[in-house]
Amino acid sequence: MPLDIYRRIEKAGVMPNVGLIDNTCAALLPFPTVKAELLLRERHQLDSKSFVEIRVWRVPRSVRESGHEFKYSLAYVVEGECVLRYDNEAGKGDHIHWADEDRSYNFTTPEQLLADFWSDVDTWRSK
Repeated sequence: MPLDIYRRIEKAGVMPNVGLIDNTCAALLPFPTVKAELLLRERHQLDSKSFVEIRVWRVPRSVRESGHEFKYSLAYVVEGECVLRYDNEAGKGDHIHWADEDRSYNFTTPEQLLADFWSDVDTWRSK
């Protein structure tokens, strides 16, 4: 965002909503920043070489290309490399990164998201 626009927004008493969820600037029209509500943040060390990190937020507006009120990132990391990740990145919608492959994900509920993720972690670990 150009510095002069940022200064005008700041002077008006409104902070830009940049980087809270998807790094897009929603502050071109003045409105108060509404932050996401963190619902879940967990890290599980599965063994000496792998861990899972789970983050789920409730957002005031759905992330671009997702039709629900949640932003999430669930990652399974092995020896420092993220080998499985569920997320709903802005512009890509709900999807899964499985090694080097991306595929769409049909989000229904946060509970089902967690169940699907842990099922895939179990599948990966049994390889």
